[in-house]
Amino acid sequence: MAHHQINAELSTLCYLEKNGQYLMLHRTVKKNDVNHDKWIGVGGHFEQDESPEECVLREVKEETGYTLTSWRYRGIVTFVSGKGSMEYMSLFTADGFEGTEAPCDEGELEWVDIEKVWKLNLWAGDKIFFRLLDEQEPFFSLKLVYDAADVLKTASLNGKPMELFDVLDEDGNKTGKVQERGVVHREGDWHRTAHIWIARRKEAGGDWEFLLQKRSMEKDSNPGKYDISAAGHISAGEERIPAALRELKEELGITAEESNLEPVGVQKISYEKVFYKKPFRDRELADLYLFRKPVDTDELRLQKGEVDEVRWFPAEYVLQKARTEPEHREFCIYPDEVEKIIHALQK
Repeated sequence: MAHHQINAELSTLCYLEKNGQYLMLHRTVKKNDVNHDKWIGVGGHFEQDESPEECVLREVKEETGYTLTSWRYRGIVTFVSGKGSMEYMSLFTADGFEGTEAPCDEGELEWVDIEKVWKLNLWAGDKIFFRLLDEQEPFFSLKLVYDAADVLKTASLNGKPMELFDVLDEDGNKTGKVQERGVVHREGDWHRTAHIWIARRKEAGGDWEFLLQKRSMEKDSNPGKYDISAAGHISAGEERIPAALRELKEELGITAEESNLEPVGVQKISYEKVFYKKPFRDRELADLYLFRKPVDTDELRLQKGEVDEVRWFPAEYVLQKARTEPEHREFCIYPDEVEKIIHALQK
């Protein structure tokens, strides 16, 4: 088997921390710098025969004047650029150092509150590893692939793909930014989802019922709560109808066609909560669809890790629970969304 040599750069990046702040470098000096005007940590490329630790110690000393006395090797970040370059970056944090801070010839050094770092001009992928650092993720391997316009195209953590969304403005227009799911919910970025409501009459001319799913206890928000029949995020670059059909297939095992979906409108959702001691800021524009084809619950294939069970509920009962459970004790459904669906059924 033929083997091809990989032409990849090797580098280190370190975030020095003290008093709830990171030492950030605003790269402003080199005009042709790939990081020009971005805020990053300090570090640089390996020299001959250096280990990651030797490189980071040298680079931090050269760029800041500090000598590290306590540091952690946090992960490997693989960068793939649409412009034809590839880089393996060793990521460090440091909470111990000594010496006097010196000017940096790469740009301006500034101590920034860790929460305020997120508001700086960062690479989209940098926000992913900032989230992993904040959440004390064990040593990780993160792969980030950008296109020629420096837009994040794919990301994977420890070999598993991560979900990426188009970031929207409040009116639903794409901003041109793409961001990872965890970052979107940390920052509260607007994004698009699909909500599919499965409805039936128990008998001819009878009252309407909804098939609701019980969210898995593994979910990152509202675990164990009854929710819409099928719902999910629309991935970056994905069209809305195909996304809705995909969610039906993935979560319930239902194969459907576009003609089976009745558009109902858009539901604007915005809330902030804490799940698993982490902030969760959800701002989404949900495309609503009705699905009225017969569904045999015994033939459904529920997605493991997403859906624990499904159950039919009278539509009016669901509306009542949504109205009277503001804290979503059993259901995580919004009353105005249920009203829109019931109104569509009554047309």
